[in-house]
Amino acid sequence: MTRRMNIDDLVAIDVHTHAWKSALRVEDAPTESQEAMGRYFHYQPQHQTVPEMAEMYRKLKMAFVVFTVDGEKGASRRITNEEIADLAHKHGDVAIPFASINPHRGAEGVRQARRLIEEHKVRGFKFHPSVQEFFPNDHMAYPLYEVIAGAGLPALFHTGQTGVGAATRGGGGIRLKYAHPMLLDDVAADFPDMPIVMAHPSFPWQEEALSVATHKPQVYIDLSGWSPKYFPPILVQYANTLLKDRILFGSDYPVISPERWVAEFEKLPIKPEVRPLIMKENAVRLLKLGRG
Repeated sequence: MTRRMNIDDLVAIDVHTHAWKSALRVEDAPTESQEAMGRYFHYQPQHQTVPEMAEMYRKLKMAFVVFTVDGEKGASRRITNEEIADLAHKHGDVAIPFASINPHRGAEGVRQARRLIEEHKVRGFKFHPSVQEFFPNDHMAYPLYEVIAGAGLPALFHTGQTGVGAATRGGGGIRLKYAHPMLLDDVAADFPDMPIVMAHPSFPWQEEALSVATHKPQVYIDLSGWSPKYFPPILVQYANTLLKDRILFGSDYPVISPERWVAEFEKLPIKPEVRPLIMKENAVRLLKLGRG
């Protein structure tokens, strides 16, 4: 039985969480990359299934957007888009499914996107350019964006330095150049009706990210993947003023727990009237979550 979300009962909506563990099969040990991220973030990630995540967020009175990352073309994923969507809908009082498709999949990926939207009712798409090795403004990805925009769904893009590969030999082969937020300016101009979320404080390009978001009205910024105590002052300033309606709470769970993120965010000089916008109301509007 699918549970119904009651927006008014929630204290927050976490727009950025990762599903790393399948509920449908026995899992192997954590990957080397996942273990490295745990060391980098000084936190031992919890490997939970979507139902286990739902139970955790339910206790916190939070909803959460959940997805996997479709990495190298042809590589098998530990958890599929379909599993995430189907389990999220069963826990629809707190879980919101996004899908991830590597643009390198071409026409096959476009067909997958249509099917995930029509049959599995995903609510948005996650891209990780530095892992998927593509520039977001590469027209190779545009047929995929056309499907997403046509469905009126948001596209969430990793930006800036990533914890994936951080502090490992050669950065794990990850190239940060793909995650420059200015590349999304082209995407926002070419797809003006597709909401775009720039994930994370975009180190070392924070001012570029703020520039794109203030210039393009459908561009949001989520605050995931960084401890709030490390947020640059200019990000806090814009969150309080020009971008107060387009800044989103995101944790990047499981590498940062929502409890830790919220505890540190409470120490920032965010205006009282802005906090509920960042923690919940902006996400309600972006994700078209109805009340009542």
